[in-house]
Amino acid sequence: MSDTRSKADVIIVGGGIIGCSIAYRLAQEKLSVIVIERDRVGGEASGAAAGILGPQAEADSPDPFLDLCLASRSLYPSLAEELRSETGIDIEYLTDGLLYLAFTDEDEHELEARYRWQSSCGLRVERLSAREAREIEPRLSPEVRWALRFPDDHQVNNVKLTAALARGAIGRGARFLIGRPATKLVVENGRAVGVETPEERLSAAQVVNAAGSWSGQIDCSPAPQPPVSPVRGQMIAIETPQPVLRHVVYSSSCYLVPRIDGRLLIGSTMEHVGYNKKVTVEGIGGLLRGALEIIPSLNSYAFKEAWAGLRPYAPDKLPILGESQLPGLIIATAHFRNGILLTPITGQLIADLIISGKTSTPLERFSPNRFQ
Repeated sequence: MSDTRSKADVIIVGGGIIGCSIAYRLAQEKLSVIVIERDRVGGEASGAAAGILGPQAEADSPDPFLDLCLASRSLYPSLAEELRSETGIDIEYLTDGLLYLAFTDEDEHELEARYRWQSSCGLRVERLSAREAREIEPRLSPEVRWALRFPDDHQVNNVKLTAALARGAIGRGARFLIGRPATKLVVENGRAVGVETPEERLSAAQVVNAAGSWSGQIDCSPAPQPPVSPVRGQMIAIETPQPVLRHVVYSSSCYLVPRIDGRLLIGSTMEHVGYNKKVTVEGIGGLLRGALEIIPSLNSYAFKEAWAGLRPYAPDKLPILGESQLPGLIIATAHFRNGILLTPITGQLIADLIISGKTSTPLERFSPNRFQ
């Protein structure tokens, strides 16, 4: 590679959905961008996810993290149209909403508390009787006691979203180097100035570590490595000859996500097992039991496939976003269960930080330096 092609304004380590989102926004601002990906674009958690945009369904209380999630969710309608216009890819942004079902006393207590505080915060949430829930989703189990409906929690096809962001970034001049793991940062005079791979040294004014579960595997000396570890999530897809659901449906055991192509996704486990992506009998068995509790008739449908992904996890379960202790190095990782949801706002905020040195949303709560 020539010297010119070895240089860029920004190097992004990681070609998952977060790295692609950042690359897309930076390329729109006419910065030169190189994305380094160890395997293939969207090949890890980005491709293994279910594409749920459910901040309200998963929130236990109002806090800055929920604010970040809600802000990102609000960006999806315009992002879907923008990407369709620019890349020709329909990211299958669906707005039917999300149901959360109560089967037990504990479920009822949790959902009742969620209904109260979200209503008081002005968030849209509806309490449905069992009859009302089955009127809108007739295949639900007769054992459902009642449900919450979150009309503003939606879904997207995460695989198509990643592809669209990558295509949009490439169309605006970003370069993707595939199959090239970043081994270490290049540091000169106390500043990150590039990245080394087994094949070459790449130079840039700014480096972004968006390597997901592998963020902590890159030698960032003298900066501390991000405290990120992988959490395995196993998933199932079954074939449904006709649609069985309109909504994304949650229970305390699992969730179900209907896809336009006729698949029904069932997820997901959360297992601290290192970099092990094996699909296990125990994991799949638990998901199937949870799915049958929600819709007993699923036992007659065909099993299509199962897989596992590794979610990047920080000790406090919050994303790591912002400038590190090392000048020139920005971290954008540890999105855990919310990587797809937080894709639009992460791309926007990190691009703003690189271009202007400031962000519209405060990032102190998510700072890489909070662990020091």
